[in-house]
Amino acid sequence: MNPNDRSYTREHEWIIVEDAGTRRALVGITHFAQDQLGDIVYFELPKVGDTVAQLGKMGEVESVKAVSDLYSPVSGEVIEINSALTDRPELTNEDPFGEGWLVRVTMSDATELDSLLSAEEYNAFVAEQH
Repeated sequence: MNPNDRSYTREHEWIIVEDAGTRRALVGITHFAQDQLGDIVYFELPKVGDTVAQLGKMGEVESVKAVSDLYSPVSGEVIEINSALTDRPELTNEDPFGEGWLVRVTMSDATELDSLLSAEEYNAFVAEQH
């Protein structure tokens, strides 16, 4: 269920490095997170140019069930937000690992990835939560 090509947080975000040379990476929430939230109706995301800190709050997601904080898997600068989510936040419900991504960042310290979970570790973590 969770792709092996990315890393995960215990707060249910994922990150995939798109370009190691420029330290560019894409961030989103996991299938488990969107499933627990239910129908997503709104995102409050950081702005382009904002600096995020590893495991620091970077925004909020609002669903029909609750409002939850979003946390950045790594430190860095936000270089793009998924503007499609403004009109269609449900994209994250439909395709959390693809079209429903949240932000693109330039990582300030790629070694932070080492502290995140692999897909296998994340799957075990989620299984323990039930």
